[in-house]
Amino acid sequence: MEKTRGIHHITAIVGHPQENMDFYGKILGLRFIKKTVNFDDPETYHFYFGDEKANPGTIITFFPWANARKGRIGDGQVGTVTFIIPKGSMEFWKDRLASYGIESNTNLRLEEQYLQFEDYHGLRIELVEKDIDHVNNWEVFGITQNEAILGFAGGILLSSNPEETIKLLEDIFGYRRVKEDEEYIRLETSFELGNYLDVKLTSSGKGINSVGTIHHIAMRAKDDKEQLKWQIIIRNKGYEVTNVRDRNYFKSIYFRDKGGILFEIATDGPGFNIDEDLKDLGKSLKLPKQYEEIREKLESILIPVSLEE
Repeated sequence: MEKTRGIHHITAIVGHPQENMDFYGKILGLRFIKKTVNFDDPETYHFYFGDEKANPGTIITFFPWANARKGRIGDGQVGTVTFIIPKGSMEFWKDRLASYGIESNTNLRLEEQYLQFEDYHGLRIELVEKDIDHVNNWEVFGITQNEAILGFAGGILLSSNPEETIKLLEDIFGYRRVKEDEEYIRLETSFELGNYLDVKLTSSGKGINSVGTIHHIAMRAKDDKEQLKWQIIIRNKGYEVTNVRDRNYFKSIYFRDKGGILFEIATDGPGFNIDEDLKDLGKSLKLPKQYEEIREKLESILIPVSLEE
């Protein structure tokens, strides 16, 4: 059977774009790798953050809606995003978050300790120490490679039908159960980044997608050929799957599982340096060709943002 390569990216809805940039680019020290627009709503930004080289498995993306209402985290969503930090860096992150006035707490889940907090818009984030080979050399704002976020560990899935979500992960994506208790089941792949998902076994109440919630989670496909295989497999299992959509930096297909969670399968390529050099990622507004003719209009509408070094 086909097996997923793990998480490609996770996309969330947030509030003011400058607050979003400050939190993830400055406080968490992720590299701002792409400033573009929502291809389906070009008057809204689409921000991408990741590691030094914008590797799949490290990418978190955002639709900033400055004046939108607050959402509700609940069933049908990814409830928490989990990032990996290097071994021995937990105290650094506790102190760093406190220095910016961000409350955090430590929590034990499935025998691992997590540092949990919320971003400025209510998105739930947690950090976990892991000893992996991947290194992030992006050093900014007092964060060195000894502390830099390495990429995704995984996340917590809040499903309206946990049994069906687990079935999807096991029978279609090829995850295997590795840990469980009365509250969660952990499913894992063999890849290093973004390789596990914890499914919560009880309801969290109905989720409402808006500011402070995850919009979708994207799994990796090596290339176009592998993505088309996934499309056929998922369709043959009775799910409604979209046609392939070109997102410039990858190609995407989407489907919603029986627990209400929106999944995407995204190709690893062509990558984020297709329209700007690796050293210049995120420095200018990049538009898909269909919106270049209205660039001046969009630049007058979109809220100016900057990441101060």
